[in-house]
Amino acid sequence: MKSCFISDNIPPVCRKFTCVTVLLFICLQLSAQDYTTIKAKNGDGIYSVLKQNGYAPNEYLNEFVELNQSKLGKNNALIIGRQYRLPLKKDSVATVVNSKVLPEVSSRKVGKKVAYEVFGPKYREITEKSKELSGAVYYLASGHGGPDPGAIGILEGHQLCEDEYAYDVTLRLARNLIERGATVYMIIRDPNDGIRDEPFLKPDRDEVCYPNSVIPLSQLARLRQSTNAVNNLHVRNKGKFERHVVIHVDSRSKKENIDVFFYYDHGSNTGKRLANTLMKTFMQKYAIHQPNRGYEGSVSERNLYVIKNAVVPSVFIELGNINHTRDQKRFIISDNRQAVSNWLRDGLIEDYKKSVK
Repeated sequence: MKSCFISDNIPPVCRKFTCVTVLLFICLQLSAQDYTTIKAKNGDGIYSVLKQNGYAPNEYLNEFVELNQSKLGKNNALIIGRQYRLPLKKDSVATVVNSKVLPEVSSRKVGKKVAYEVFGPKYREITEKSKELSGAVYYLASGHGGPDPGAIGILEGHQLCEDEYAYDVTLRLARNLIERGATVYMIIRDPNDGIRDEPFLKPDRDEVCYPNSVIPLSQLARLRQSTNAVNNLHVRNKGKFERHVVIHVDSRSKKENIDVFFYYDHGSNTGKRLANTLMKTFMQKYAIHQPNRGYEGSVSERNLYVIKNAVVPSVFIELGNINHTRDQKRFIISDNRQAVSNWLRDGLIEDYKKSVK
């Protein structure tokens, strides 16, 4: 199954070209007049309207007010029945897309093999094992990428770059979720690094952000880019069960061995419940596989841009300390990377069951 998808807010005229195995869509930029409009209903406010339509409120609030100043009431209140323009999204110009990690689960049968090149030659074929996550949509974002490798550890003369190891775990998680019938979007994607089993993952700078955008050097621009990608996709999947999972690797003193940490945004009860479910899953796994070690991970709220501004329930995960010898084994041994992704899958399945029952 080979698929291509274009970003939201595309203009009505697109030119389509067909290649041997993929469809490429090149779209024209939206004109200044192509605003989406909404009609205010009882109880609507600017913040809620923006969030419901896939916008990060803190980022687009001022622009909304400027667009609609003449139609707003006292203290910028929305007036019931009036039409309001929604701002143009900053990434509304679509680029060439070559995305292969967006299965349409409704058209697939359990036991059928499907190939996704993004997982690499060894892991490209996936057999759907169940439909227990059918209807669930996951946005998976590994930390950093492109010009920013993130935290860097050193082991046996090799650089351990955060973006490479976070991406490998994220790929493994994506594959796990697709096997259970989920729809998965890889927000950060490498065009040629599939799942790798070698201990030392060679760093590069060619990762892109969904759909196929160059990752900027500026930290704030990167955070906005990936968050906007999730929010735009939310508009397409509005009404479905959605989760946003952000995976990073921490950097601390070489003496500090840490377990997996989970963070959620202060304003999200669903994100908090998701984070707690994942932590409880890890506690159970440690009790089975390392009964004498104990688990010292935690759940806490943090004011992090990508989970604060995403309109989808989100969790931010730190996998360990890239500078600590024991934690480094969690990264360099491929079976450990797979185990972490398996445990995350099990926690996400539990979260789905709790949420849809």
